[in-house]
Amino acid sequence: MTEKQRTLMVVEDDPALQKQMRWAFGDFETVLASDRESAIAQLRRHEPPVVTMDLGLPPEPDDVNEGFRLLEEMLALAPDTKVIVLTGQHDRDNAVRAVGMGAYDFFAKPFEPELLTLTIDRAFRLHDLQRENVRLKAESAAALDGVLTRDAGMLKVCRTVEKVASASNVTVALLGESGTGKEVLARGLHQLSSRAKQRFVAINCAAIPDTLLEAELFGYEKGAFTGAVKQTPGKIETADKGTLFLDEIGDLPMPLQAKLLRFLQERVIERIGGRSEIPVDVRVVCATHQHLKRLIEEGRFREDLYYRLAEIVIDIPPLRDRLGDASLLAHAFVQRFAEENRRSGMRLADEAISAIEAHDWPGNVRELENCVKRAVIMADGNRVSAEDLGLDPQDESLDMLNLRHVREAAERNAVNNVLSRVNGNVARAAEVLGISRPTLYDMMNRYGIKKEA
Repeated sequence: MTEKQRTLMVVEDDPALQKQMRWAFGDFETVLASDRESAIAQLRRHEPPVVTMDLGLPPEPDDVNEGFRLLEEMLALAPDTKVIVLTGQHDRDNAVRAVGMGAYDFFAKPFEPELLTLTIDRAFRLHDLQRENVRLKAESAAALDGVLTRDAGMLKVCRTVEKVASASNVTVALLGESGTGKEVLARGLHQLSSRAKQRFVAINCAAIPDTLLEAELFGYEKGAFTGAVKQTPGKIETADKGTLFLDEIGDLPMPLQAKLLRFLQERVIERIGGRSEIPVDVRVVCATHQHLKRLIEEGRFREDLYYRLAEIVIDIPPLRDRLGDASLLAHAFVQRFAEENRRSGMRLADEAISAIEAHDWPGNVRELENCVKRAVIMADGNRVSAEDLGLDPQDESLDMLNLRHVREAAERNAVNNVLSRVNGNVARAAEVLGISRPTLYDMMNRYGIKKEA
């Protein structure tokens, strides 16, 4: 970014000083405002990275209340904007107060243009670095190991898992449809915790018959039942010092729910046929695709167990709600399975990508993975088609995703939305949208939006 491209907003009510500052800061594209209302309008319109402002503004230039009100509003509207407050020579208290509110720096009047320019330039550099940092984080935000996403909702889930991981004794419930990656997130949580060097033990409560599940969870002593030829520790005991993952917890039988609740309360277990209590230090992570509160209402799940298991609840979005993730994952799966099957150079055809994005994926990531794996094996050439995927071809192709069309649709929707919310007030709508009234009128004409009478 060149300095000419950098927009600096100067908030100053003295016309002579305005002229002087515009001349002094000629290396920047200077935008002027003389009061609070015009400053907010200019902030919305130009989104300047750096602002210099006098605290004494109309209607009472000798009072700082209007200036502090403006500072508060600017920081709320544009928290990344760097605000440099200009104060009187002996007005240090207000300068310190402004910095405490979030201003970047302060300068005493009369100022030396060269020194203030250095401060402004430093503010621009910091703003650029922070934006670059945000961009790099977004690009590298492939979150947890095994999780590939660009969707804001899924990235938020990953950030939550990262935060919760450090609390190694907190029980976590992962809620989401089948195939959304609950076990992947559970393993990620374990790997980021202080228990990472210990065992991660998983058990699917729906995959084991009720008669065997208790023995699997709690273990048994030799001779406890027919076939118990030796002492066998259960999954809970095996996971001591590590993480126990209870998948499909909603299918846990009611008698075992009571026994699991006692373990969560007392942190001790008794093997089947045993008489001694065995202390176990384990973190419990559970998951289910079922609606646990509905199961509670139906009398199929204990409410007291739910609150023991759900100290932290993380809802995982289905693949259909993760914008762009279906095609992102599909590309990754094609690459992986092509390498595994020695079919290098394979790629998805445009119509296959459109079909992937249009499909609902009721089986979520697991369904997509299986679909792509089969397609890579069955495809005749190096291009995976919608037919190979077993999906219906879509009319939409990449050529139809024209950025100008997308931008125009977004502009049309935004103008309609704002005009509706401000009851057709064009001046107010232009201010909210951050554009001039002539520009708004031009957009209304272009998109056939009539001004309400």
